[in-house]
Amino acid sequence: MGNTQLRKYEEHAYVLDSKLRAKSTTVHGRTGVIVIAIGEERLTLLEILGTEDSTFDVGERIYIGKEGRTKVQSVLGKIDYIKISDSAKNEIPGVVELIVTKNEKKFVDYINNAQPLTPRIHALELIPGIGKTYLNAIIKEREKGPFESFNDIEKRVGLKEPIRHLSQRIIEEISGEARMNLFVKR
Repeated sequence: MGNTQLRKYEEHAYVLDSKLRAKSTTVHGRTGVIVIAIGEERLTLLEILGTEDSTFDVGERIYIGKEGRTKVQSVLGKIDYIKISDSAKNEIPGVVELIVTKNEKKFVDYINNAQPLTPRIHALELIPGIGKTYLNAIIKEREKGPFESFNDIEKRVGLKEPIRHLSQRIIEEISGEARMNLFVKR
């Protein structure tokens, strides 16, 4: 009854690729409409079994929550970057930018609240394009007041295209290039 545990399941995902008659790489023996997608909250790569006769467009936001699915039979599981198709890999940058753009508040809040990871390195420095100069400017500006939007960050700090920088970091995490994850949940 009093379960306050954090939800570990995604409610929505964004489609990277789909194949009509394919075999699952995560669940032995499962075949059908196989969709590769990125979860909206946890940003993990997922393999999904779509309902028969359903079609999926790249970048489409689909409901994968527990109840009321219309196009999805089941979420088969997490899938490793190396196991997804080249076409899915090619779609990651655009879809990640879409997710970052649509979830602006979440990512602006991250910038407002990010802390040092060790005495020598701050979480924000792990985002491409943010070195000591931008880090110091961000910290100084957020002490005056929290950032309201990506535009606000650009204006107050001078960091051009924060969406692109955040997206780059997420792509590094998805592809396994990053040693430590800020955004992608394992």
